[in-house]
Amino acid sequence: MHGRAPVIRVTDDITLDPSEFEFSFVRASGPGGQNVNKVATAVQLRFDAANSSALSDELRHRVLARAGRRATRDGIIIIEAKRYRLQARNRDDAIARLVELVRSAARPQTPRRKTRAPRSEAEKRLNKKKSRSSTKKLRRAPRQDEYT
Repeated sequence: MHGRAPVIRVTDDITLDPSEFEFSFVRASGPGGQNVNKVATAVQLRFDAANSSALSDELRHRVLARAGRRATRDGIIIIEAKRYRLQARNRDDAIARLVELVRSAARPQTPRRKTRAPRSEAEKRLNKKKSRSSTKKLRRAPRQDEYT
């Protein structure tokens, strides 16, 4: 029963089509003994965000910005998963991480509200500076013209 893979729901109005994913399997590094040397369990998921029909222009821009170094210049997001010793689990992990990336980019950014430090904080800082200054003044060698 090899039908079309069901779409992956990211949010209520965003779904990803698994046919847009490209998987490659490589040997994972790290512990695992003979298994790690023989079996390609690490997964590399490639998602062409720049040409994906699932993403609006605004969302595409935010997803690529969120992806950072995981995104290529061409707008392809590459996610590597090698946490597990089973290829299937790493594949699911890679998909879950891509979904979370898109979901976090879809969340509207709350605008930053400018705030000012309280006056008491400014006074506290200035008092600390004065105290430090007097401590350092006491450490100095006395000037000769003060005693003549």
